[in-house]
Amino acid sequence: MELTLLGTGCPIVSADRYGPAQIVRHDGTVLLVDCGSGVTQRLAQAGISGRDIDAVLLTHMHSDHIVDLFQLVISSWHQGRDRPQKVYGPPGTYRYVDGLVSLWHTEMEQRIAHERRPSALALQTEVTEIKPGETMEFGAMRVRAVEVDHKPVRHAYGYVFETAAAKLAISGDTRPCDALIEAARGADLLLHEVFVHREIPVLEGVRTAETVENVASYHTLSGDVGKVAAKAGAKWLALTHFVPPDCDTEALYQEVKADFDGPVTIGADLMVLDVAQGTVVSA
Repeated sequence: MELTLLGTGCPIVSADRYGPAQIVRHDGTVLLVDCGSGVTQRLAQAGISGRDIDAVLLTHMHSDHIVDLFQLVISSWHQGRDRPQKVYGPPGTYRYVDGLVSLWHTEMEQRIAHERRPSALALQTEVTEIKPGETMEFGAMRVRAVEVDHKPVRHAYGYVFETAAAKLAISGDTRPCDALIEAARGADLLLHEVFVHREIPVLEGVRTAETVENVASYHTLSGDVGKVAAKAGAKWLALTHFVPPDCDTEALYQEVKADFDGPVTIGADLMVLDVAQGTVVSA
């Protein structure tokens, strides 16, 4: 099983860390988890075509995780995709995708009529809303949705991917969460979000002290993420969704290592990780 980090950023705009998105691949199956800003550009840089994505799994309906879904649909069509895009996610996914398709309906109809491409199936979407704990099969991969704690967001998931040889857990956005810790038990790799609280200062006209505390309250702080991995007994921890995206990664590494004695990888856009082997293939 191979994990490609397409975007390791957050809503704060960064030229180095694009919006949250990652590819999970195994035995010919290609799954995209989240669809943040710049995902299609990162897919192209990673040598992955939207034509080949078997399904999109959304963790929750926050804009930074879903904003480029329509761009994915359109670009995949331009790349010769000949089947509908399958989208899985928590309750609220259907409403979002239906609204998105409705918003762009006129343009799509015009493009179909004028461009005369061989197929318009790629412009269709097939949405499946999944329940917490539900398990799905994608080729030789089994994927389980785990309800995480991102309140006040009502429905937010992490995902656990398993094959005969490897187990990968992806946190999605969450504060420290017992359900995720249990689901990630013994994972070969835990990919977890991180909020570096000390590097988000109050900034007049941008954020107040209350803003910082409220945003921090539904994410996992840098002082806690190593503890989460240790409690889960994960073999390897990789960090993503960096808030802020330009944080001091060396200080972050040392902070996390104080609580987790396994390997820690500071994720970066376009990094490829071999889950079963426990190695970074490319960075």
